[in-house]
Amino acid sequence: MQLMEEMILTHGKVLPGNILKVGSFLNQQIDTRLLRKCGEEILRLFSGCGITKVLTIEASGIALATATGLELDVPVIFAKKHITSNVDGDVYSTTVHSFTHNTDYSVVVSRDYLLPTDKVLLVDDFLANGAALRGLVALCAQANAQVVGAAIAIEKCFQGGGDALRASGLRVESLAEIESMEAGNIIFRS
Repeated sequence: MQLMEEMILTHGKVLPGNILKVGSFLNQQIDTRLLRKCGEEILRLFSGCGITKVLTIEASGIALATATGLELDVPVIFAKKHITSNVDGDVYSTTVHSFTHNTDYSVVVSRDYLLPTDKVLLVDDFLANGAALRGLVALCAQANAQVVGAAIAIEKCFQGGGDALRASGLRVESLAEIESMEAGNIIFRS
C-alpha cells in the first residue's frame, strides 16, 4: 500500500535493535485518514471470505482492527495481555513473546467472544518474528474457530515471521513489507 510506505518513509524512525518507530501516525498518535485507507484496503483483500470476527492483541493493533471491523461490519475482539477483574476465569489463554518489549505475556480472550462458528481475521500493526500471530492462531484453535488470514500494517520481512507463517498455510497480507532497514534507509519488498 503506497500510502503506508510513504508514511513510513516520511514519519517513521529506525531505532537500534530493528525497531521502527511509527508512533506519530499508527500506534500512539493515529492518522485517521491513513487508518481509514488501511481498513478499506483490508476489506478489498479479504472481501468474500465470510469473516465474522476480527481479532488482535492489545494495545497497538486495536485501532487497525477497529478500522477493519468497521469496514467488514463485524465485531472486533482484542486479546488482553493481563487478566483483570472484568475478565472472568472462563478464557482461552496462551503465552506470546513481545519482540518490542522483550517480555512474555499471557494473553487471554473470553470464551464468550470467540466461538467455534467464527471465521476470524487476525489483525496487527506489526509482524516481525510472528509470535503474536502464532498466539492468536493458538487462541482460535482452542475455540475451534476458523482463521481465514492475517492483515498486517507493517511487516519486517527480514525477521522471517511472515514467510514462516505463510509456509505453514496462513494467508498473510501486509500493507507495507520492509525488506531491510537502517537509520535513513528503508527498503520495501517489491
